Amino acid sequence: MPVLQQGSTGPEVADLQNKLRSRGFDPGASDGSFGPGTAAAVAAFQRSAGLTADGVVGPQTAAALGLVAPAPVVSAIPAVTVAMVCQIFPNTPAPNIQENLPVVLNALVTPQLTNKAMILMALGTIRAETESFLPISEGQSPYNTSPGGHPFDLYDSRADLGNQGPPDGERFKGRGFIQLTGRTNYQVHGNAIGLGNQLIENPDLANDPTIAAQLLASFLKSREQSITAALAKGDLATARRLVNGGSNGIDRFTDAYNIGKSLLPDSISA
Repeated sequence: MPVLQQGSTGPEVADLQNKLRSRGFDPGASDGSFGPGTAAAVAAFQRSAGLTADGVVGPQTAAALGLVAPAPVVSAIPAVTVAMVCQIFPNTPAPNIQENLPVVLNALVTPQLTNKAMILMALGTIRAETESFLPISEGQSPYNTSPGGHPFDLYDSRADLGNQGPPDGERFKGRGFIQLTGRTNYQVHGNAIGLGNQLIENPDLANDPTIAAQLLASFLKSREQSITAALAKGDLATARRLVNGGSNGIDRFTDAYNIGKSLLPDSISA
């Protein structure tokens, strides 16, 4: 696609404006005209993504925004195939798995979560939390929003999540492959994957597939010892609780783990 900057017009600019808005950077009207508002939104996005904040949409910024199709990601763990994972996720569109499985597996390499049990833990968690194999935002429910209350008000002052009152509940709602929730988790795991305060400043970054996969890996790594002990005993309920805090999704998690246990090789190398 062409470089887009102030003065550019056309459908490519409208697509850019829509994409910026979906990422939480409001450019103003999606009118197909690249003006100062769009330039300011682009620069803000670039700062959040660690790019040069020049307000110009070149190849790097376009790729970071998802305006151009990225090159296929090569899996660092080829023993875990798309065909296997499609069986673990029987209700999930195969293209979603094909696109995001390499990203998830690659994120497990650096924190050394590449043994069979932890790979199955990651896949089971995704099936329990976001069965579509896409990073998504948490929806409103009676568990997070009181009758007549504003969205996610029941999270606003949750000290265990590190929230500090409105609008923290909605700002730090569940996102990504693991449904990361709460100011503390956004800060701790954002720091752990090298984002610093960027995740606090722009929580929607947690739905970027690469970042979502890294956050999943970081969260699992922080509980690796306890999770490994539970899995070694076959205690899937405890392993699930260490991630979710309860039993939500335990049926999907258990099904995914057990199917995967029969499919994945015992020895997996990255």
